[in-house]
Amino acid sequence: MFFIYQFTISLVALISPFIIFFRILKNKEHPKRFKEKFCFFFKKRKKGKLVWFHGASVGEILSIIPLVEQLEKNEKIKQILITSNTLSSSNIITNLRLTKTIHQFFPIDTIYHTKKFLRFWNPTIAIFIDSEIWPNMIINIKKKKIPLILLNARITKKSFLRWTKFISFAKKLFQNFDICLASNLKSKKYLKTFGVKKIKFIGNLKFSQREKDENYINSHTVKSLLSRRLWCASSTHKTEEKYCGITHKKLKLKYKDLLTIIIPRHINRIPSILNEMEKLNLKVKMDSSKTKIDKNTDIYLVDSYGVTKSFFRICKTVFLGGSMIEHGGQNPIEAVKYNCKVIHGPNIWNFEEIYKLLAKYGSTKKVNKLSELIINVDKSLKNKNKSQKVNLQINSLGNKILHLTLKELNFFLTKNEIQKTKFLGL
Repeated sequence: MFFIYQFTISLVALISPFIIFFRILKNKEHPKRFKEKFCFFFKKRKKGKLVWFHGASVGEILSIIPLVEQLEKNEKIKQILITSNTLSSSNIITNLRLTKTIHQFFPIDTIYHTKKFLRFWNPTIAIFIDSEIWPNMIINIKKKKIPLILLNARITKKSFLRWTKFISFAKKLFQNFDICLASNLKSKKYLKTFGVKKIKFIGNLKFSQREKDENYINSHTVKSLLSRRLWCASSTHKTEEKYCGITHKKLKLKYKDLLTIIIPRHINRIPSILNEMEKLNLKVKMDSSKTKIDKNTDIYLVDSYGVTKSFFRICKTVFLGGSMIEHGGQNPIEAVKYNCKVIHGPNIWNFEEIYKLLAKYGSTKKVNKLSELIINVDKSLKNKNKSQKVNLQINSLGNKILHLTLKELNFFLTKNEIQKTKFLGL
């Protein structure tokens, strides 16, 4: 299996210049920094300890920011390197006020590129986030005897079943991790199957993620939205917008000033959503149009990425999509951190343990069908104020998870330092 992977990744490396060229045209790659993926480095490696984090994209990078902020205070750490695969995630690091932290794009996972990357950066410790598994990089990290951690490890049932088809290959890779800090108990169970020697369940690091008080909606639009009775449907998928449209029609009979905000998971579906709303005879206002929201507007359709939090700030009722269909749901932590009441469908297996915990706090509600969605949106609309209680509980939990995670990382950093001292005979 490993031979097949190496052969495949080598082919990808050969055609990658063409792939990257088209991604640049679509503004998905940096026109200069894409060279970092081929191990052309634009930043210098400072002398001393370097802590390296790698996450796939925005979600993973945001989850470690509080951790990075704490590590920056450690005088023994001279540099923190964060790598990721996407342009959007690199922009996050650029916009933060971090003094020791730099961002580079993760290299293509060939033997040549991974060895060159490790020679140049020579990290003191390597920390992969969530479910980032890159075989050549992992194997070469261990050859250099660099401590390797899988942080906030999350293995879904789908990915677990995929890995079990190549169980010997999976064991060969996962056993390279010195420790896996599982984000949930199900992942802990799966990691044991892969033969990981040391696993700890501390909790999901995303609970410690701090939401910035940023608003990407202009003040005039905010004022217009707040003058209406609002609810929001976020990360919706096919058929779920129709449920939201029907819910709006039913409740509009009761609340004349009702406005429904729909934020689809994929904005390329906007034309089909508009068609669906037209069939329901609902008047739609597009977020990008920047025109006035008049009293006859039924649906405020968000057709741009990266603004979801701004709508969570002003809504108290949020339906999270991907849950009425067999998709597995979306992570509710972000919405709850803005004190929103989260309504979701029955299909939430990707974040089952998080939903169970939040249900105990009374901040989420499961609905199984359209009629239940209408009833629960109605109940939530009756309550005028957001509750701060759940937010305080989550922040307390987040601080505990952050503290325990930091303790584990410091153990490996100190252990590495002791081993180095013994080697030098000091």
